[in-house]
Amino acid sequence: MTYTGRDVRRLEDADLLRGAGRFADDLPVRRDTLHAAILRSPHPHAELLSVDAEGALALPGVDCVVIGEDARRWTRPFAVAVKTPMQHWCLAVDRVRYVGEPVAVAVARDRHTAEDALEHIAVRYRALPPVVDAEKAAEPDAPLLHPAVGSNVVGDRALRYGDPEAAFVKAAHRVSVTTRYPRNAASPLECFVVIAEYLAGEAAYEVTANFQGPFAMHPVMAMALSVPGNRLRLRTPPHSGGSFGAKHAVFPYVVLLALAARKAERPVKWVESRLEHLVAATSATNRVTTVSAAVDRDGVVTALAWDQLEDCGAYLRAPEPATLYRMHANMTGAYRHLSIRNRVVLTNRRRVDWSAALVGRRSISRSNA
Repeated sequence: MTYTGRDVRRLEDADLLRGAGRFADDLPVRRDTLHAAILRSPHPHAELLSVDAEGALALPGVDCVVIGEDARRWTRPFAVAVKTPMQHWCLAVDRVRYVGEPVAVAVARDRHTAEDALEHIAVRYRALPPVVDAEKAAEPDAPLLHPAVGSNVVGDRALRYGDPEAAFVKAAHRVSVTTRYPRNAASPLECFVVIAEYLAGEAAYEVTANFQGPFAMHPVMAMALSVPGNRLRLRTPPHSGGSFGAKHAVFPYVVLLALAARKAERPVKWVESRLEHLVAATSATNRVTTVSAAVDRDGVVTALAWDQLEDCGAYLRAPEPATLYRMHANMTGAYRHLSIRNRVVLTNRRRVDWSAALVGRRSISRSNA
């Protein structure tokens, strides 16, 4: 049976065209469900000196405020794909490393009260020098994002096939070009949604989120919550309002809202706003690539030297640096002699630059300096 040249019936159209789609924010929740709002850093790089939530807790309708101390108490840093002492928590615990990084979560009876509570959380920062250029971040004297790592270059791997050095020596011509590919980001119609509940009797979490890629990241989330995999039950809604890869980045918020539900002892729901998404959601990496080719007199490429510098932002989040290696099968199939150097560097960039300029600081973070 072949599908070539045949019309294929779309199965999802009946619900969507009749307005019967069931997206994450459409799903019913328990009547006692609380709502969350996230306080985010206005700084690209700063020490987090203190977070005072007393003002927020005094507001009627505010149940609790989740801060870094709670993350240390009930969660662990996310697993990292490379062997470095880098720590990435679901909530900032000692410093912030990008504009929009979560600093605190206000949990209240409704979304409006939770958002108002952010105005009353006082955060003290000590600004640190930011580094936003990948090449400058790779230099030995660059400001460090993670001092325990000792460098912003968290991965440096060389691969070699054939005898590229000999091919370059024999080449009639050598051609080299450097390209700087900027970041790009998807903006799906539906932003992130997480509904989390902590089941104290089972020491388990039940989460509904519009997350794509649950099987790959489920172990990472369970480890961060310090529970076996069968005690993190993750559900997804019947429909999703777009993704383009962005919905994979819901996973830190799954852990964050699960933490909030545990502290509140009630289900907690969070719906990301468009401004939040523009500021703090994930984006594709930017990359600096230098390609050198050995070319014979007939114009045939006999060898390539490929040097890549990948900017993965403030944290190397699983499954990165996977995207850095996706083209290798094609490269080794086309060229007999090849040398590749892949470096992964961290910077204080989380999103493309225009997103931070698009929204005001008050929209990013409502903290009192």
